[in-house]
Amino acid sequence: MTEKKRCHWGTASEKMMSYHDEIWGVPEFDDQKLFAKLILDMNQAGLSWNTILNKWESFESAYDGFSIEKVAAFTPEKVAALMEDPGIIRNRRKIEAAVNNAQKVLQLQAEFGSFSNYLWKFAGGQPQVNYWETEADVPANSPLSDAISKDLKRRGFKFIGTTIIYAFLQAVGIINDHTVDCFRHDELLTSWAHSQNTEQFLPKS
Repeated sequence: MTEKKRCHWGTASEKMMSYHDEIWGVPEFDDQKLFAKLILDMNQAGLSWNTILNKWESFESAYDGFSIEKVAAFTPEKVAALMEDPGIIRNRRKIEAAVNNAQKVLQLQAEFGSFSNYLWKFAGGQPQVNYWETEADVPANSPLSDAISKDLKRRGFKFIGTTIIYAFLQAVGIINDHTVDCFRHDELLTSWAHSQNTEQFLPKS
C-alpha cells in the first residue's frame, strides 16, 4: 500500500497527522468551533503549533468547552484561576484577549447572524484555493488575512494580527493551503465541489 503524501508538517507525530488529515483546511461554519480555533491560534503566537495541539484538551476544559457565551462572561477571578492552570498557556494578555474577543464575537453574531457569516463573506463564501508546490512557498499572511485582521482590530478584537489570522484561515478552510502534492489538497477541492454541486473546485487535471 502506497503511503499517502502529506504536507511535511503533518508527519511530525501521530497527533499532528490526525489533525492534518481530519481538521486542518476543512471548511468550518460552526461558530463554536470557529471560536475555539481562534483561541488556539491566538495562544500559538510565539509558540509552535505542536505545543498548542498537545494542550488542546486542557484548553477545552479550562475555557468551558470554548463556549462563546461562557468565555465572554469570565470574571477577573476566573482569569486569575486560569493563570494558575498549568495545562494551558498562562499568559494574562492572551487570556484577557480571549474574554474580550468572545464578547466581540457575540456582537458579530448579533450583527451578521453568525460569526461564520462574518468571516466567510470576506472570501465570497467559498474557500480561497492556493497551489503551493512546497511549504516554503506558503506565505505568513495575505491580502485576505490583512483585511480580516484590520476589520477585527477596528471592532475591538485583540491578539489578531494578520499572521495569526492567516493561520486561523488556513485551519478553518477559508484558505486551502495544503501543498499540491498533499492528498488533502485535492480531497478538499472535490468535497467542496460536491457539496456546492459545482465543477469550479474540481481538482485540476
